[in-house]
Amino acid sequence: MSSTKVVVTGIGVVSPNGFGVREYWEATRASKSGIGRIERFDPEQYPSKLAGEIGGFVVKEHLPSRLVPQTDRMTQLALVGAEHALADAGVSVEEADEYGMGVMTASSSGGFEFGQEQLQNLWSKGSQYVSAYQSFAWFYAVNTGQISIRHGLRGPSGVVVSDQAGGLDALAHARRLIRRGSDLILSGGVDAAICPWGWVAQLATGRMSTQERPDRAYLPFDAAACGYVPGEGGALLILEDAEAARRRGVSEVYGEICGYGSTFDPAPDSSREPTLRKAIEIALADAGLEAGGIDVVFADASGVPELDRIEATALTEVFGPRGVAVTVPKTMTGRLGSGAAPLDVATALLAMRHGVIPPTANVTLSPDYDLDLVTAVRETPVSTALVLARGHGGFNSAVVLRSVDWN
Repeated sequence: MSSTKVVVTGIGVVSPNGFGVREYWEATRASKSGIGRIERFDPEQYPSKLAGEIGGFVVKEHLPSRLVPQTDRMTQLALVGAEHALADAGVSVEEADEYGMGVMTASSSGGFEFGQEQLQNLWSKGSQYVSAYQSFAWFYAVNTGQISIRHGLRGPSGVVVSDQAGGLDALAHARRLIRRGSDLILSGGVDAAICPWGWVAQLATGRMSTQERPDRAYLPFDAAACGYVPGEGGALLILEDAEAARRRGVSEVYGEICGYGSTFDPAPDSSREPTLRKAIEIALADAGLEAGGIDVVFADASGVPELDRIEATALTEVFGPRGVAVTVPKTMTGRLGSGAAPLDVATALLAMRHGVIPPTANVTLSPDYDLDLVTAVRETPVSTALVLARGHGGFNSAVVLRSVDWN
């Protein structure tokens, strides 16, 4: 196994409760939610009416006008997040080796809104009114492609698709690429499918909350849990070979990605157990840590009682009853598809930097779960964190983060 240390040097956040790292972190510490009634379309005819939307985003204030007609909202948000991450890391793409830098993102929906608009044009007006950009604007790999083109990142690149677990899988593959010789990989995930077409696709899972009060709709590990609330956004991170980062003069890093594990659950009608626990154990072993070496877990937190029980059981089996702090900041954003887990990774890294575990908003822990759920800001040193994510269909992923003494 390669001994290359992979560190995070930059973060870009586009989130329903904060646009940019500073705004997001302040809102999260203050339990400020970005969940509300949908404004991007009229949700009245649908059973689920709430989402975590990014309000006030005017794309022409952030991107060149030539990019606007060829990109879905998902890609527009991703391009801004990538720009923020590169700036945060102090990366000068003009001075760096363009073939030593790549892009590895995740996607769970692709450009749904763009696709819907073009299909409506096809049905109502005819094929001559369908944009030529439809050929790629809907595609799962479009964020990787557009970021790579805009910033001249010509190194190894790609996309992974494993629903909400994909954000962690992308970061893990980015680490793999760096261990194979790349200096820098921009990685993470951003999704945005708050449109009628995307909404119906998510409703088909049967797991969305139909509660209409924003503070009661997404309550993982609560006796009143009734499903999840979708959202849009995510995070993009700059991952670098630690030695390459030192060579370019990086003065501070957020932390190290030191462990990763992934599994796939057996078929629902089989007699075999879910495999989230195994993913956690693989990630801990990869990081060279025992369970007692983890300071906080950022849970996947489905909000579906059956899935919450599976996760709570796995955590209790690995760490013991109330054996580790568990938090769910995504209760303030909703579940952001492939963007959720990278945002949790960013939040965990900020928790390390500031010595604060952010809270789980609105939740009262069910007596059915023996978890140390953090429901108010907890000021405590954080040097290690475990981030969990599960994707629809059986994907499980886990990433271990560790603080770095950079001096």
